[in-house]
Amino acid sequence: MKPTNILAALPSDLRDEVFADIVQSAAVRIERIVSLGHCSPATGWYDQSEHEWVLLVQGRAVLAFEDGSRCELAAGDYLNIPAHVRHRVAWTDPEQPTIWLAVFYR
Repeated sequence: MKPTNILAALPSDLRDEVFADIVQSAAVRIERIVSLGHCSPATGWYDQSEHEWVLLVQGRAVLAFEDGSRCELAAGDYLNIPAHVRHRVAWTDPEQPTIWLAVFYR
């Protein structure tokens, strides 16, 4: 087996956020997300039926929650978001790619 580096082969076109599944099974999905100044639409919330554990591998970001709280993330920070906790990406660093590792599980 040969390893793959999560920082390798970053997309050159980041006009839109880039989502890529790394692993997918019936019980878990692991996704790499690359952002560059992207945020969720102002009127939208993520409301997922799965729990989401997210690790910020590189960059900086701010998550906002429906209850009004906010969470600032820097490289190395992680957070577990329970299913149906409504949240959105309020900000990502516009100067460097922000790389997320998101693990969705039931």
